[in-house]
Amino acid sequence: MDTKRFIVYGAGAVGGSLGGLLHRAGHEVVLIARGAHLAAIRSDGLRLVTGGGTETLSIAAVSSPAELDSAPGDVLLLAMKSMNTEAALRDLAAVVDPATPIVCVQNGVANERAALRLFPNVYGVCVMFPSTHLEPGVVEPRAWPVPAILDIGRYPAELDETAESIAAALRSAGCHSEPRADIMRWKYHKLLMNLGNAIDATVQPGDGIAELVELACAEGAKVLAAAGIPVTSFDEYRARRGDILSTDRASRSGSSSWQSLVRGTGTIETDYLNGEIVLLSRLHGVPTPVNEHIRQLANTFAREGRPPASLPAAELLAAIH
Repeated sequence: MDTKRFIVYGAGAVGGSLGGLLHRAGHEVVLIARGAHLAAIRSDGLRLVTGGGTETLSIAAVSSPAELDSAPGDVLLLAMKSMNTEAALRDLAAVVDPATPIVCVQNGVANERAALRLFPNVYGVCVMFPSTHLEPGVVEPRAWPVPAILDIGRYPAELDETAESIAAALRSAGCHSEPRADIMRWKYHKLLMNLGNAIDATVQPGDGIAELVELACAEGAKVLAAAGIPVTSFDEYRARRGDILSTDRASRSGSSSWQSLVRGTGTIETDYLNGEIVLLSRLHGVPTPVNEHIRQLANTFAREGRPPASLPAAELLAAIH
């Protein structure tokens, strides 16, 4: 496939960082952003903060797909939180060529299926991309010199020339990227890892965090096994990540869910992380009280604007035991 332009829908921590890295590598990029973040990018450029320094990139940005002129060779990179995917897909379907590749650079496993309802060419990406977006106009890939591992495959399970071409573009931007026919097997493992996001977002650091994450992940693994869903092993995943992503930097931020609470968005992605496990548990008759409690708790934090990481771990452990 002759990729001419990357359109990044959702220019936050992952999307903004990836768009900036692709632009920096010489690819044509358009960001779809909103609010103060969009205004900052339009007025002052996108500030890309990496281990190599800070760059201000003059990069095209629009507020919605309606402002795009769809063209052959476009690739759509979805990078919004999963709860916003369906609305984004409807907006895209109204204006872009139906044959446009839709690439889900997102956590969770529901986005690819939602995209396939409206577009025939859908790709999943297993996202290992430590990154931060807390200030309008600023994104920070936290690992350096390799910012991300972004393996890709056609959904539901296939490899093709487009996946190979996109992987090559991602590598040109400094990321590691391998085409994989079994990409969803990797994404389900990442789902298990992301079950701790809501805990990171709501619970005070310290004793009890590891136990909470272990309980949530044990439930998740049990449910995926009951559903017959293949998942990469911990050893496979650890070997793939290896020591590629170095994040030994002075400043540190929390998970994407923690960042949502810090920015006060009023929403959080937990329904598509812990909530995915809860959904599967209801379909297959495997109780998941830990993940359901965490799902409800994270939504309460987001809805009420409660401070992130403010709940004592002992209080949550007592509630779920």
